[in-house]
Amino acid sequence: MFNRRPTPLPPAGRAVVITGASTGLGQECALQLARRGFRVFAGVRAAADGERLRAAAHPARLRPVLMDVTDEESLRAAAAEVAGIMGEQGVWGLLNNAGTCLAAPLECVPPERLRQQLDTNVVGTVATTQAFLPQLRRSRGRIVTVSSGLGSLAVPYLGAYAAGQFAKEGMSDVLRRELRPFGVSVSVVKPGAIATPIWDKVRQAGEEALDGTAADIADQYRAPFERFLRRNEERARSSTTRPEDFARAVFRALTAHRPQTRYCVGPDARAAAVLSRLLPDTVLDRGLGAATGDQRRSA
Repeated sequence: MFNRRPTPLPPAGRAVVITGASTGLGQECALQLARRGFRVFAGVRAAADGERLRAAAHPARLRPVLMDVTDEESLRAAAAEVAGIMGEQGVWGLLNNAGTCLAAPLECVPPERLRQQLDTNVVGTVATTQAFLPQLRRSRGRIVTVSSGLGSLAVPYLGAYAAGQFAKEGMSDVLRRELRPFGVSVSVVKPGAIATPIWDKVRQAGEEALDGTAADIADQYRAPFERFLRRNEERARSSTTRPEDFARAVFRALTAHRPQTRYCVGPDARAAAVLSRLLPDTVLDRGLGAATGDQRRSA
């Protein structure tokens, strides 16, 4: 007798809220989930982005919702809007996707920029989850939070971003354990390098951070940081992992009979998860130094 895998849950009739759906992975996810039958509430910060999304999707399955994850009033209004439409059914899923990425040497990251990064990536994730939890509890639904390979392994020049990813990993573990008695599952999706518009913003923000740092400090980092940016961009352009792969992982997290706690998307994300568990810190330090072009050696 053969053991058959449990049948995935049907998306029809289930509603999902997605933050950061204006561009990149969030946009791809919103469109893919709507095509597959979910009712999608796509969180955007500008009405024009919402109209563009609506025009590209099934008109009955995607509804833009103005939402700023750093603004509690905006989140309350968005949650009330969704609740008014869904009623007692509530939402089935929440995809915490909104985030920003600041790449720069940590010595060159102004404290206010670090606070902004963490406010969006960490505090915004918690605040959004809090706003929609009453509906998710009623539906015994699912929370899916987007982290990255940097939530397992921090690399040079992405310290501010990695801090947020590690925080989201820890918070997701806590939420999974706290919400288990209510039947709400919590998963993390960890994409590796994928070619999206975010990389243009990463370069610009990093260069601005160095330009705002005292020259005697910034000049020590400029050459290796430029090498890092070039290699990062090349890695993203040559990556075989596509936005569709990310969307499929999110779909599985939302429909699997027993969702995994973590979904790694792409070979680099899977490698980071494995290497961070198996290799000692000193070996990782040497390997990451070589990978980012740091040829210096201790005396």
